[in-house]
Formats: sequence, C-alpha cells, structure tokens
Amino acid sequence: MELAIVNPSPKWPSATLREPLPYGYIHVAAVVEPPRQPGPPFPGRSERKRALLARLKALAAALERLEPVVRATVYRAVLVPPIGDQAPHPARFDVAVLIETGSPNEIGEVQMAEPYRQLVDALHAAAGDVHVMAARNARLIADVDKSRPGIFLFNHFTADDPQVALELWDRLAGWYAVETGLENSTLLQPIGDADYIFVNHARWDRSLPRLLLEQFGKRSFWTYVRANLRANRTVAMPVLYRLA
Repeated sequence: MELAIVNPSPKWPSATLREPLPYGYIHVAAVVEPPRQPGPPFPGRSERKRALLARLKALAAALERLEPVVRATVYRAVLVPPIGDQAPHPARFDVAVLIETGSPNEIGEVQMAEPYRQLVDALHAAAGDVHVMAARNARLIADVDKSRPGIFLFNHFTADDPQVALELWDRLAGWYAVETGLENSTLLQPIGDADYIFVNHARWDRSLPRLLLEQFGKRSFWTYVRANLRANRTVAMPVLYRLA
C-alpha cells in the first residue's frame, strides 16, 4: 500500500522533525470512569477517582527516585471523544501515566521495580481496562513539556499498513502545526506487542474550547485530516488530558 494524500495543499507541508529522543517510555492507560455512551464526552471525577490519582502521583514520585527513570507523569482526561467500532480496542482511557527512562534498554528494570508493580496493580484494581505499552520515540517535533499545565494529547493509532500510517503522520502533523500552533510532539512506537501501532503525545498552551474550535471548526480538518485518515485506512483515537 502506498500513501495517498487527498486534497493536498502547499499550505500544509510535512512537519519539521528533529532527531528522536533516546529515551524509553512506558505508557500505562486505564478506563476508570469513562464518559457514558451516548452522552457528553466528559469522564467522571468522583472522590474515588481523585484518591486513585493521588495514589498514582505518589507512586510516580517514588519511580522518579529510581536511577533509570527520567520522569513519571500522571494525567487525567478532560475529553474522551466517542469512537464507535473503529478499532478492536477503542481508546477510552481517562487516566494515563507516562514513565520515561534513560534508554529503551532500561524499561525492563523499571517494570520489575516495586513502585511500578504497585502502580499497575492500583490501576487494575480500579479500572475496567488497562493497556500497557513499552515504546521508543520514532518521530520528534520537540519534547513535550510536562512541568506545567496545558492541554495534553495521547492519540492512539491503528492502521492496515503501519509504515503508510507513519508517513501520513508526518503530513497531518504539518496541518496541526499550521492550524493549531502545535510546536511539540513525541511519537511513541511500541516495543513488542501493543494494540496500537503508535501513540502520539503532544501539548498545547490553549484552553480546551479554543483547541476544539481550531480543529473541528475548520473545514480542512474534515476535508484533509479526516479524509486522509480514511483514504489510508488509518484510525486515530485522541484523548485530551490535563496533569493530574
């Protein structure tokens, strides 16, 4: 299968990429209190969930004291769009943790550490669905700043042809740079088995309403972004988060 670009325009060149980061990643995502379907796309915010997030943040801090760990960040979803039956494993994760290690070779050591096991156990106890993906950085616009508030994206992709989807990501990231001011993105490519061919992580200094308007309010989102996903048999399942 070859990449097919629908409605191309010089206005949206491919994203400008940097050398990928050398880190390893563990993306842990869970469905704790997802939005009801049908209904508004906003996840629950119960006391039980707040207690879980506090526990995860304490365990993330313990992980950061381990030598191989560069950073461990906990996220709570603020918008989980409806997905339907587009993929075998719909991404409706309203809680996520991203653990960054010095290199992919250090992922296994972290996964054997007690704080990591406690973190995964806590999510399994609270969630109806937990997905764990070890990964490396396959594409980089710029690293995602996790030190301050913002709107964060984890976008989960499936595709008939992963290589075509990777080429398509380069083109669609260019649209996001122009139309939404996207200045950073780390594309996480799984190491070993995973339900997604890659997960894109990004961040905006925008309010949630403004970011949604900059995407869904533009005709080119439908005629370029959505049309090219369909043309290349690729499914994108975005979830928007804030820092927990």
